[in-house]
Amino acid sequence: MTISDWLGRAKARLEASGCPDPDIDARWIAEDCLGMTRAELKFESDRAVDREQLYRLEAMLDRRAAGEPVQYILGSADFMGLRFQVTPDVLIPRQDTETLVENALIDLRARDGAPALLDLCAGSGCIGLSLASLAPDAKVTLTDVSREALDVARRNMHALGVKAELKQGDLFAAVGKERFDVIASNPPYIPRPELAGLQREVSFEPRLALDGGDDGLDFYRRIAETAGEHLKGGGSIYLEVGIGEAEAVLALLKAHLPCVEAGTIKDLNGIERVVYAKM
Repeated sequence: MTISDWLGRAKARLEASGCPDPDIDARWIAEDCLGMTRAELKFESDRAVDREQLYRLEAMLDRRAAGEPVQYILGSADFMGLRFQVTPDVLIPRQDTETLVENALIDLRARDGAPALLDLCAGSGCIGLSLASLAPDAKVTLTDVSREALDVARRNMHALGVKAELKQGDLFAAVGKERFDVIASNPPYIPRPELAGLQREVSFEPRLALDGGDDGLDFYRRIAETAGEHLKGGGSIYLEVGIGEAEAVLALLKAHLPCVEAGTIKDLNGIERVVYAKM
């Protein structure tokens, strides 16, 4: 069997299984398993696949056809031009979250000295570690209630060669009375009644990172109530939100923080994806 033969067969099987991106996922599996680039895969498509390679390809294809996200199968995801290790203990980094990082980065770079950044609900560390890489003068702290998630973040920190302080705890409980120039967070925000109806791939991700309570706003309420105790004068907070949640989260921040500026930011799809407030 050639690479081209396997790709065609894999694409057909993934289409039949309901995979939303069968061509892309088949190619990603082949690139990873065969250790080839996209260009090599294209120009060496007539190369034969040996028995051991075929066994590995089929094992990965079985997992993807069963609905497991390709990022968990490959063990990595790309985000902000960086590669992050991911496991089922952490949410898979998504392009939507890059809007949050880009705006927090602008804020950090506008500050003098070594601004302090807090990444709440850090998961894989994609927010805080991306900012540590792109704003190397920043003093970065990552927190998560999950020890397993912090283990993944720690491995990513070492792989990326950046520095950050990792602390376990429930939201601000992890940082005591510390204050920060910038707080950034992508907290759980899926309304609990909607969890069962999500795309099957999402069911493989940790419920802890998805469940935002009955209306999806539980974590935003808790963050808004205490964020002021952890922001320095002139500090800012940036929160990723789910579709249709921006106005409610903005109202929570305005109700609890002495904002000099607050608003929402749209992602590349025109969806209000980030809510921010500046003190």
